[in-house]
Amino acid sequence: MGSTQFGNFHNFCRDSTLPVCNLFNPWRQRQAQEFGRLQGYGGCELSGIGLGGGRHLGNIGSILIAFLAILVTIFLILRSDRKQAAVGRREFQLFLVGYVIIEICEIFTVGGLPMGSPLQQRVVLGFTAVHLGAIVATLWVLMLNGIVGFQLLDDGTPLSLGLILLSAAALFIGTGYIALDTAFSYSGHFDPSMTGANRNIGLYVLYQLAPLVFLVAFFVLETVLVLRVLGEKKPMLYLFGAALLFAIGQIFQYVISTHICSGTNGKINGALFETFFTLLAVIMTWVFWSSITEDDWPMPVSGGTYTS
Repeated sequence: MGSTQFGNFHNFCRDSTLPVCNLFNPWRQRQAQEFGRLQGYGGCELSGIGLGGGRHLGNIGSILIAFLAILVTIFLILRSDRKQAAVGRREFQLFLVGYVIIEICEIFTVGGLPMGSPLQQRVVLGFTAVHLGAIVATLWVLMLNGIVGFQLLDDGTPLSLGLILLSAAALFIGTGYIALDTAFSYSGHFDPSMTGANRNIGLYVLYQLAPLVFLVAFFVLETVLVLRVLGEKKPMLYLFGAALLFAIGQIFQYVISTHICSGTNGKINGALFETFFTLLAVIMTWVFWSSITEDDWPMPVSGGTYTS
C-alpha cells in the first residue's frame, strides 16, 4: 500500500482548501505565513483580499456563506419544531445542529483569517480537530436518520436520541483525537504524516471515506423507504436534487478549485462554491425529509407494519 495514493493528503491539499490540510503544516514547522491558512503544498496559494500590513483575509466568500448557512439552518431547526407529528423530528434536528457546528468551524479552518501568533495558530488547529470530528459525526447522524424512518425504535424517545448521540460522540471524539495528535504530536505516532505525501490512514478513512459511506447508506435507505414503504415517487426528486447539489460542491472543491484559483490569481478558489452547494444540498435534504413526513403519508405502527 506504500506505493498507492491511499491515505495521502498532499495532492488534495495542493489543489483544494480542506480543513484537514491545516494539520500537516503546523506553526512550529513554518514561521513565515501570509495569512491564517498555513501554506506549503506547492499549488495555487489563496491570497484573498489584502488588509494592509502584509495581512490577508484568504477566503471571504466561504466566511460569508458559512454565516448564511448558520442562519438558514437555525431557521430550518425552528421550522422543524413546528412539525409536531413528523417522524424523526428530533433526530433530524440533531443533524441540523451538527451542520451548524461544521459551519462555525469552517469560518476558522478554511476562512483564511489572519492568525500570525503561535497561540492563534493553535486555535486554528483546535477548530480543525472539532471540524473534522463534526463532519464525521454529523454524517453518521444523517445516516441514522435514514434508519429512523423505518420505526425500528420509537422516534424522539430518550433511547433513540441517546443511541444516536452516544455513537456520534464516539466518532467525534475518535476523529478529533487523531486530528489533535497529528497536529500537536501527543504520541508521535502520526509525525510521519507531516512530511512527504502527508500520509495519514486514520484521518483518510474517517474524514474521506467514512462520510461517503454514510451518505450512500442514507441515500439507499431513504430510497427504499420512499419507493417500497411509502410507495411514492415525488420525494425522490428532492433526494436526487440533494445528492446532485452535494456532488457539484465536491467537484468544485476537488476538481475545479485549482483552476479557479489560478484564473483569479489566488483571489478565490472552489471552497466558497463547495460551501454554497453544500448549503443548498442541506436545504434540499430538509425539503425531502419534510415531504415524507406529511400527515397524509402511510404511518408506521407498532410491530414494524404500516397502515395507509
